[in-house]
Amino acid sequence: PLSPAAVVGAGLGGSAAAYFLQQHFGPQVQLDVYEAAGVGGRLATVTVNKQQYESRGASIHALSLHMQDFVKILGLKHRREVAGKSAIFSGEHFVLEETDWYLLNLFRLWWHYGISFLRLQMWVEEVMEKFMRIYKYQAHGYAFSSLEELLRSLGGEAFVNMTQRSVAESLLEVGVTQRFVDDVIAAVLRSSYGQSVLVPAFAGAMSLAGAQGSTWAVEGGNKLVCSGLLKLTKANVISARVTGISLHSSEGRALYQVHYESTEGQGSAFYDMVVVTTPLHPSRTNFTFDNFDPPIADFPGAFQPSVTSVVHGYLNSSYFGFPDPKLFPFTSILTTDTPDLFFHAMDNICPVNISAAFRRKQPQEAAVWRVLSQQPLDKHQLKTLFRSYYSVQVTEWQTYPRYDAAKALPPIVLHENLFYLSGVEWVASSMEMIAVAAKNVALLAYNRWHQDLEKIDQKDLMHKVKTEL
Repeated sequence: PLSPAAVVGAGLGGSAAAYFLQQHFGPQVQLDVYEAAGVGGRLATVTVNKQQYESRGASIHALSLHMQDFVKILGLKHRREVAGKSAIFSGEHFVLEETDWYLLNLFRLWWHYGISFLRLQMWVEEVMEKFMRIYKYQAHGYAFSSLEELLRSLGGEAFVNMTQRSVAESLLEVGVTQRFVDDVIAAVLRSSYGQSVLVPAFAGAMSLAGAQGSTWAVEGGNKLVCSGLLKLTKANVISARVTGISLHSSEGRALYQVHYESTEGQGSAFYDMVVVTTPLHPSRTNFTFDNFDPPIADFPGAFQPSVTSVVHGYLNSSYFGFPDPKLFPFTSILTTDTPDLFFHAMDNICPVNISAAFRRKQPQEAAVWRVLSQQPLDKHQLKTLFRSYYSVQVTEWQTYPRYDAAKALPPIVLHENLFYLSGVEWVASSMEMIAVAAKNVALLAYNRWHQDLEKIDQKDLMHKVKTEL
């Protein structure tokens, strides 16, 4: 039996990995979860006027089956939807505006962009339909030892290639026009990844699926999923920063020593199995691997700096061409890739607890806006977006991989029973991708531990799963 196992990181990846490990190995497995900052990782909130607001990781796609499950198991609720309209701003004017009337929206898209809009939808739907196969595979206990194998089993070589070529290239190929790519696709990718249409096609498809599908969030904050899963698994959360892992062996089996630093000083502990869910890139961490032969290689790639500013203030609607703030109709503004634009997107956000009586602030009232940008906003930029403001709370993160930087996908298996979860973000970065990767790592660890090789990297799974039903 597996005795102690360690999970490094208590964000969504770590919490989900702990939950799935326990689900497969059983309640007797001892789980230590190391977290230096706070449970929830990037699913964090900021407080304005005694109310909490999501600072990142805000929306979850309707088809996110693992996230839906977590919410159900934990007895959490979906946050009430508060309607709002979005528009795409070019720095000078709005290139696309949403209305209350769905048919008019379709007509406008059609009028501006012809058949591009339909072709985009068909392309995204085809990718999503194949991606959804993962739930069937995982329900049958199948796992993959590399990201390439996982992608191949869902959509063949075409899916693997989608991590190597840009979303712009893929869309132009299926007949979407350059204008649609520049106006609409660029705006969506800037708002989700803070990057251009050069992000890989697969990451792009996932982000576009979120933009056109229905999305939801957790009442009380998405981070409640993380604390809830850790409570449910009765994991032992150790507040410490892991500095490295060294390999020892006992009775012919690998034993991993996890070294950490906490407020009490330095310490270490031994484990049969370790899952690392924090990014292992030199730019992000000084994590060492000792005594491994062959040594564990450095991880290529860099991270995109991104800044979230939560501003409580009065929108300067005249910057957007609305001298009378009462007439400003949008709650969410995306931007095109224009050199002078200093922000990627901004939205008028609602608190994580929405009562039945809650109503959105009128555009002329002071509201809480979340502005996403690559650099911190200076005084002049804040004054451009806001007539005046009460408070600004800035969070700087290295949230997403710089997608143009890496060519190969990171490994999942670092050593016999040592696994790496966050590499999945180089395929696409969303809450559900991380949850899928956590389930895959737990199944992979379980199948390898029990030497059930029939359940790893199987070919022609669509056919196998059909015959098993």
